[in-house]
Amino acid sequence: MDHFGEGIFSKLAELKKEKMARGEEVIDLSIGTPNIPPAPHIVEALCRGASRPENYVYAISDRRELLEAAAQWYQRRYNVKLNPETEICSLLGSQEGLSHIAFTIVDEGDTVLVPDPCYPVFGDGPQLAGASLYYMPQKKEHNYVLQLDEIPEEVAEKARLLVVSYPNNPTAAIAPDSFYEELIAFAKKYDIIVLHDNAYSELVFDGRTGGSFLRFPGAREVGVEFNSLSKTYGLAGARIGFCLGNEAVVSKLRLLKSNMDYGMFLPIQEAAIAAITGTQDCVTATREIYEKRRNLLCDGFTSIGWRMDRPCATMFVWASIPKNYGSSEKFAMEMVEKAGVLVTPGSAFGPSGEGFVRLALVQNEAALNRAIEAVRKSKILKAGIDT
Repeated sequence: MDHFGEGIFSKLAELKKEKMARGEEVIDLSIGTPNIPPAPHIVEALCRGASRPENYVYAISDRRELLEAAAQWYQRRYNVKLNPETEICSLLGSQEGLSHIAFTIVDEGDTVLVPDPCYPVFGDGPQLAGASLYYMPQKKEHNYVLQLDEIPEEVAEKARLLVVSYPNNPTAAIAPDSFYEELIAFAKKYDIIVLHDNAYSELVFDGRTGGSFLRFPGAREVGVEFNSLSKTYGLAGARIGFCLGNEAVVSKLRLLKSNMDYGMFLPIQEAAIAAITGTQDCVTATREIYEKRRNLLCDGFTSIGWRMDRPCATMFVWASIPKNYGSSEKFAMEMVEKAGVLVTPGSAFGPSGEGFVRLALVQNEAALNRAIEAVRKSKILKAGIDT
């Protein structure tokens, strides 16, 4: 538990609490908690399910209807055919799956390859299982795409699990098809299981279309994909995700979960089915909202001297800190103290995150405009941006 000591998130939360207690506004762009609610037909399915007394028993396992709906979703959306009985299991949100799957794959002392920077639980889960981490740098000069050929031979030979995610949190990068072909070949060569987190495949902008790792030949031989309904359908608090792909990996994770939880609340399973089988107009609307917010935020901050390139995907912006600041944590602290704007320091995502901050597009356009104006008035950008 010492690994999870008080960190920057706790410090920022305390600053936010203090400012709000004084009646000051704090615009929170730090945590990726979506503020776009689920579509009415999804809420209605949840409410109908919650109104039936028989749904308050232990779920124990996924309903067949849920697994079949997930298989249909992947066939329709990604052109990937899956066996609902053996190649799919639900997750109580991707975070739950990411924190537990390493227990089914690694022994204490094994090596797990994780991106750097990365979503923290990518490394936290394997560390809880006793693994050693090897950080794979995601560098700006490579458009934040991992360079697998730079991983030392001796490291690759010891690795048991490789975690990867595109579209990427926090860098908002996407990877070309050639990367996935290299990834599959790399995993086969070194006998490594791949976990691809695909939480943002629907939040891809400027006319692009997201895909699935599983659509590439050989992908199911080497790994699984996690997908989530949190951002796509506004169901973050309901905690709905899926592990899909390699039968052996899925079965072991399902076995572990059968000894740790009693399954997904049945009304939530019904909401999930409604989301992935019903009209997908809400997905298009959600994407358009995030794209408009991205344009406003990036263009607005660029106009006041903090240059931000528009990311091509996700609900995040990954931005360099002003050159007059030596650390991303110091800059984030001063942002909330002087401007009342909360952002996440890049150092929270790993060693390569230093020098950056992540901004989440989780406020409406009016709040984003207020955030830009507050930063302008604070003058914390006086030395400009190091591009």
